[in-house]
Amino acid sequence: MRSMWSLWFSAPGSTDGSGGGPWSTPCRGRQRCSQSPRRTECLPIPTATTTETTVQILIHGLNPLDYRKWRSKSASWRALKVLKLPVEFLLLLTVPVMDPDKDDGNWKRPLNCLHLVVSPLVLVLTLQSGAYGVYEIGGLVPVWAVVVIAGTAVAAVTFFATSNRQPPRLHWLFAFLGFLTSALWINAAATEVVNILRSLGVVFRLSNTVLGLTLLAWGNSIGDVFSDFTLARQGYPRMAYSACFGGIIFNILVGVGLGCLLQISRGHTEVKLEPDGLLVWVLAGALGLSLVCSLVSVPLQCFQLSKAYGLCLLLFYVSFLIVALLTEFGVIHLKSV
Repeated sequence: MRSMWSLWFSAPGSTDGSGGGPWSTPCRGRQRCSQSPRRTECLPIPTATTTETTVQILIHGLNPLDYRKWRSKSASWRALKVLKLPVEFLLLLTVPVMDPDKDDGNWKRPLNCLHLVVSPLVLVLTLQSGAYGVYEIGGLVPVWAVVVIAGTAVAAVTFFATSNRQPPRLHWLFAFLGFLTSALWINAAATEVVNILRSLGVVFRLSNTVLGLTLLAWGNSIGDVFSDFTLARQGYPRMAYSACFGGIIFNILVGVGLGCLLQISRGHTEVKLEPDGLLVWVLAGALGLSLVCSLVSVPLQCFQLSKAYGLCLLLFYVSFLIVALLTEFGVIHLKSV
C-alpha cells in the first residue's frame, strides 16, 4: 500500500491515483476540482444558462423582480417596488442592455431578438411625439408598420443564426440601440413633464419663465445635487466643484445650441430672444453677478473654499429666487414715465 505522502505529492490527474497537494495545478476558468481516492481532475461548473430553454430565458430576462431580495426587504421597499414594476418591465422590454462585465455580455437571444422589433418601434413612436411614426408612405403604409416588418425580418435572421450560449460577433451593436432607445425615452418623459408644467402655469397663471426657474430647474438639477454632494462627502471636492460648472456649461452651450438648431431646421431663419419685461433682466443679471462673484472670490481665497463661501452662495440663490418671484407677481416693477 502506498503511503499517504505519495498520495499528497503526486501530480493531479495521474492514472495511478493521486490526491492534489500544494503543488497541484489549480483549476482555471469556470471549472471545479473533482477529488476522489483514485483521481483528481478539473470539470466544468454547470451553469443555469446551459439548462434554460428559450422560453425560460425570455421569462427570466423580462422579470424585474428578484424573489430572494424581495423576501429580505421591508414593507416600504416592497410597496415602492410594486409601483416601479410596470416601468421596469417596460424598460426591460424596450431597452437592450449589454454588460461587458459578464462572460456572455448579457446576451439573451430571445429577448435581444424581441428588442430588434420593439426598440425601433419605440424610436419612431417617441420621436416628435409620434409624428413620424404615423406618417404614411405614399398614403398607404404607415412608417411604424414598415419598421415592424423590417425589425421582424432582422430578428428572425438573428434568432436562427445565433445560439443561446454564445453571443454573436455584432452583439456590441445592441449597446448603441439601447443608448438611442434610452435617450428617446428620456426625451419623451421630459416632454410630458414640460406639458404638465405648462398646465400648472395655466391653472396658477404663472409664466413659462417662473416654471423653468423653479419646478423645471429643480427637477433637472436634483440628480446633479445629490451626485456632487456624494462626491464631496467621499473626499473629492474638486471633482464635485468642477462638475457643478461643467454641467452648467454643457446645458447652456449644448442645450441652447441644439434648441436653436432645431428651431432653425423647422423653417425659422433666425431665433429671436425677446426680453419679456423686467424678469428676464433679473435672471440675466443674477447669473452674471453670481459668476463674477465666484470669479473674484475664489482666487482671493487661494482656491480654498470655506463654509462661509458656501453659505453666501445659498443666501444669494434664496435672495435671487425671492426677487424673481416678486417681480413675476408684480410686487417689484418699473414705474412707467
